[in-house]
Amino acid sequence: MNDVWNLDPIYKGFDDPAFEADFAALKEKIVAFDAFTRTLADQEPLTGLRTGMGLQEEAFYLANKIGLYASLRQSADTRDARATSCMGRFLAVISDIATAQAAFKEWTAKVPDLMELVRGDDILHAYEFYFSKTADASRYLLSGRGEEIMARMELSGGNAWSDLQSYLTSTVKVHYDGGITNLPTVRNLAYDADPGVRKAAYEAELACYESIKDAVAFALNSIKLETITDCKLRGYASPLERTLKHSDMSRATLDAMLGAMDEYLPVFWKYLRAKAKALGHENGLPWYDLFAPMGRAARKYTTEEARDYLLKQFATFDDELTGMVAKAFDEAWIDFYPRSGKTGGAFCSGVDCLGESRILTNFDGIFSDIVTLAHELGHAFHNWCLKEQRPMNRDYSMPVAETASTFNECIVMNAAIAAATDKDELLSLIETQLQDVCQIICDIYSRFRFEAMVFENRADSFMHADDLCALMRKAQKECYGDGLDHNVLHPYMWVCKSHYYGPTFYNFPYAFGGLFARGLYAQYQKEGAAFVPKYKKLLQTTSVATAEDTAAVAGIDLTDREFWRGALQSVADQIDLFCQLVEEENAE
Repeated sequence: MNDVWNLDPIYKGFDDPAFEADFAALKEKIVAFDAFTRTLADQEPLTGLRTGMGLQEEAFYLANKIGLYASLRQSADTRDARATSCMGRFLAVISDIATAQAAFKEWTAKVPDLMELVRGDDILHAYEFYFSKTADASRYLLSGRGEEIMARMELSGGNAWSDLQSYLTSTVKVHYDGGITNLPTVRNLAYDADPGVRKAAYEAELACYESIKDAVAFALNSIKLETITDCKLRGYASPLERTLKHSDMSRATLDAMLGAMDEYLPVFWKYLRAKAKALGHENGLPWYDLFAPMGRAARKYTTEEARDYLLKQFATFDDELTGMVAKAFDEAWIDFYPRSGKTGGAFCSGVDCLGESRILTNFDGIFSDIVTLAHELGHAFHNWCLKEQRPMNRDYSMPVAETASTFNECIVMNAAIAAATDKDELLSLIETQLQDVCQIICDIYSRFRFEAMVFENRADSFMHADDLCALMRKAQKECYGDGLDHNVLHPYMWVCKSHYYGPTFYNFPYAFGGLFARGLYAQYQKEGAAFVPKYKKLLQTTSVATAEDTAAVAGIDLTDREFWRGALQSVADQIDLFCQLVEEENAE
């Protein structure tokens, strides 16, 4: 089986004649769209709408193909100078469309009886949600050349600072065990069965940040100030309001979810204290033992074994999902192993031109890596379900983005728990699942609160690395409570988490996706096979409806705190079982 992904079906390299041909074609499409928007005053509404959307679809197809290829090459090796150069070229070209898009959206929002025209057209009716959003978002557009200027400034602003954080964290030298390794590898040791290894890896990780923390602090400060400025210029009340607008999600939904999470935080602290006691800690769990395996020592899996395991579990749910997963492994959609220069963590990117996806992981062979694969393959299935949507209807908002990925996790983990043959195995599996849920509740909530504090402070002052570390400690203490040892936290989480250097508040969507998916999985357990078509319809709806309307497909009211309580209670029941198993093990 392959170790790295195959990008040849997109382009065979930056020297591929097709790459330069598409680059030239993209420029032509952008010029054509720009020229068209200069004639909008003379356009008949329906003709103008059709022409404008057609030109944008053509440009969008090429932009996705070119930009994605450069991005994937850059993620695989941040030292790839050719990839970095091509990404810069691409961003410079794509910024040329900003003014034309703004002009088209401004014109569109003023079209009389816009929605009636859209609903009555054979092609445009598919873009009903798009046009509804366009009309609403038009009040936040910058006039004149404002959109073009902002897009161009991002090249040497937010995008550049984000690239710096990615480069520094992917190339920093980590001194560990008498040698030098990379950050993804040493962070993977947090799951090692040896407590000495976990602690030493944690100390080595924190030590490595000393050499890059100041540069990354400048990156974070600059990105957040850019966001604050952008929000003020556009008329958003706050960066959070902007995020909720872009997320197609209401503040009422966010408040209902966070309110339920606040209620259940002490339940997660109970889990952390129980784990700490089982591992011999008296003052809560030290950060380096957050991912300590419990129960039977986790076996190691090859990528072939991971494939077979996932296919077996997904076959119980849906043939279409199973077939797509088999293609992902067999046709080299996945870049598996950590290496120097490779981006840390894991992600999935849809390749619209192929109707496929590409997945990056840092696979180490432990069971949680199989769960990570299941998670990313869930994103791939989400993309798969959207293949038949119009080209500009394939993007879904951040909150619903984690639905299919977490649902996949539920399939795998619940099957594994059901198949457990003894207490040791059961404890190991339940604890693995609780680790993951604790991350999307306690850790994600700490990231949300940290980012909120950063925005609050950045409006008036620059935050040095030590200031950011202090804010991170504060957020972790609030969200982990007495479940963690407050003397052994992770003050540098703001350095290594790329989420702070991309979309604003890219944190609460993980909690949303985790809880929403668990609610959906509970519904599947009740309905069985009859739920599967409904689930696929829900995934297809995510790109053409608000989060609230998407949930309504499954009969769920997201603004009702009771829904979120129900999802959290299913985890609370597992925490009670975990505590019981730990007590029984200690008694023996």
